[in-house]
Amino acid sequence: QVHLVESGGGLVQTGGSLRLSCAASGSMFSIDAMYWYRQAPGKQRELVALITSGGSTEYAESVKGRFTLSRDNAKNTAYLQMNTLKPEDTAVYYCKAKARTTLYPNLEVWGQGTLVTVSS
Repeated sequence: QVHLVESGGGLVQTGGSLRLSCAASGSMFSIDAMYWYRQAPGKQRELVALITSGGSTEYAESVKGRFTLSRDNAKNTAYLQMNTLKPEDTAVYYCKAKARTTLYPNLEVWGQGTLVTVSS
């Protein structure tokens, strides 16, 4: 199977920065697209950013210009650089990967989430 572990969350002040990491592990797998979602208290989970296997990225309007998604295919890791953070960015951030294994050609795998809190 494929497992995802997020890290890098924490408490920051308005205007600060954080970098989240999402590391994939397992055996006999490959990662296609990777995604970052977030879920704020009392709100629906929303897509923040995605990156394809070729490195093409897309961002939600609310984070465009402030967040940057990248990936290191050799390390099977995606990074979300978050700058100019705002209180409305406070949420649990989840990584998702579209993966393939020898047995399952189309998997969606979720991490457990990492909490980002931006104070006023």
